[in-house]
Amino acid sequence: MAVVHGLQFRGVTGFLLLKWLHVLSAIVAVGANATYGLWSGRAGSDPAQLGFALRGIKFMDDRLANPAYGVLLVTGLIMAFTTYSITLTWILIGLGLYAVMAVLGVGVYSRTLNRQITTLDAEGPSSPAFRALSARATAVGIFLGVIAVAVVFDMVFKPQV
Repeated sequence: MAVVHGLQFRGVTGFLLLKWLHVLSAIVAVGANATYGLWSGRAGSDPAQLGFALRGIKFMDDRLANPAYGVLLVTGLIMAFTTYSITLTWILIGLGLYAVMAVLGVGVYSRTLNRQITTLDAEGPSSPAFRALSARATAVGIFLGVIAVAVVFDMVFKPQV
């Protein structure tokens, strides 16, 4: 039985604490990402707030979501190697989708967001370049959201394909 500050927890193991941290990291990462469309939508109705919203998205992505995705990967790999098997189909599917998310997130979404902020500052929200970047960020963000939901589905239902 684990004891934390006088509270007793029966059946708490290192695995359960690791799993809790893994799930908490998924909630933080995917939850933060889920708000980006809301930030952009709200700012779209008030262009004066667009810079603040985009910088807020960047801040949350850099300081909250991406570190949580890092913790998610580390805790998932620890569990895969110590409790499950890295060769299980559902783990390989999750890792493959995670890799796609990481490549698109870093290689496309983050770069597009940086360019959006720079272009907004230089050319304003009505410029064709800014509108094109906004459309790209929206499309990539939606695609990444679908992949994130697929990863969560995979981790919960553990398909045996």
